[in-house]
Amino acid sequence: MKVLKIGGNCLKDMDSFHRVISIICQEKEQVPVVSAVHGVTTQLKTGIQKALYTEKSVPKVIAQVRETHEKIAEETIDDERIKARTLKSMEMRLDKLERLLYGIAYTEELSQNVRSTILSYGERLSAVLLAGILSANGHEAVEMESDKIGLFTDDFPNSATANIPKVKENFKLSVLPVIEQGKIPIITGYFGCTEEGKITTFGSNGTDYSAAVVANALGADSLIIWKDVDGFMTSDPKVVKGAKSIQELSYFEAAELSYFGAHILHPRTVEPLADLGVPIYIKNIYEPEGKGTKIHAEAPMLENVVKSVTSNEHISVLRISGAGVGYKPGIISDIGNELSDMGINIYSIITSQTCINLLIDKQDSKRSLDAIKKLAGDVISSVTLDEDFALIAVVGKGLLKTKGLAAKAFSAVADEDINVEMLSGGASKVAYYFIVKEADVDRALRAIHSEFF
Repeated sequence: MKVLKIGGNCLKDMDSFHRVISIICQEKEQVPVVSAVHGVTTQLKTGIQKALYTEKSVPKVIAQVRETHEKIAEETIDDERIKARTLKSMEMRLDKLERLLYGIAYTEELSQNVRSTILSYGERLSAVLLAGILSANGHEAVEMESDKIGLFTDDFPNSATANIPKVKENFKLSVLPVIEQGKIPIITGYFGCTEEGKITTFGSNGTDYSAAVVANALGADSLIIWKDVDGFMTSDPKVVKGAKSIQELSYFEAAELSYFGAHILHPRTVEPLADLGVPIYIKNIYEPEGKGTKIHAEAPMLENVVKSVTSNEHISVLRISGAGVGYKPGIISDIGNELSDMGINIYSIITSQTCINLLIDKQDSKRSLDAIKKLAGDVISSVTLDEDFALIAVVGKGLLKTKGLAAKAFSAVADEDINVEMLSGGASKVAYYFIVKEADVDRALRAIHSEFF
């Protein structure tokens, strides 16, 4: 059995849907996990903001989402009976979505779980649409919404973690019988729910992680992630001319690249599959015969070691200073708990005796600053925020064991007259990362890529 993740950029018009159908129908027992139709999640996010401002925006948002899906249905479903059934099923979900948007408009309040519930409707509608198109093409398919089939998670609304043992149990009763009946289950990605039924999401690109959880729960022999790109590359081709495709990565190489800036894959996608040795393939829907990138345990070490150089410009540095901050027991725990309670992720911590530096997402920077300022006093003398930084990660198997490799990378940056603000190595066996001014990040990427490729 194979699990297929179908990305939103593969679900945007009649042509892309026909490509997806062709891939799904190539073999038996392929289980698709779908993202929202291209652009719909953005429509929903905009709709939430507008609804908080005025109820008058709600009908326009619903009409826009309806038009997006109905247009594709009209172009791809010839069977009038199946088309009518599909449109009716979508309309039922649009009615629920409309009520949710009116709810936040009337109350002028938005909880994180309600926000997650509203955003889940992109995937719900997408699953209904794809199931209808497949059925109209002679392949009986059924949409299966994550909360209704028991894809249980913890209670973090925007960055949930799946309870895989529970998911396995639930899928035996919900998904496997559908497969045994010869039908194609179309499973919604991106979201799950707590055991109490509250909707949670897995964050940006979360359908990748959903698909990995589904692959684990169903005992799949592979996960194929279909996107509109050829897989991982040696650097961002928009910045670095001559960037090349990467054919093989280890689980840890892929995880580090994703975590530190390469947006090809959700950073946690490898978690449910690495211990099982299940390979992950990233393929291009528009070039299905291409090799793409294979992620597995036995990916080789390259002669020049480095496989990719990536960057993240959405980084801020929170500096927590004081004469004894690096020495006092429990202070990092206090800081971590304060931010964790607010749902804020810390990318990395770099410490010295007098300063604790937290690397955090730029969108969380102001909230983080306000939260940690409350801890000032005792050994914390000041808390400051720097937002004009970018992070660069150099990734490759064997990186820490290769003499002189770090020196080559930093010399390439220094030759461009770029200062490295701080750096870290050793935390991962496959990655070095360092911080430069945001204005210098593109030149630094090109310099390092030129050095190794």
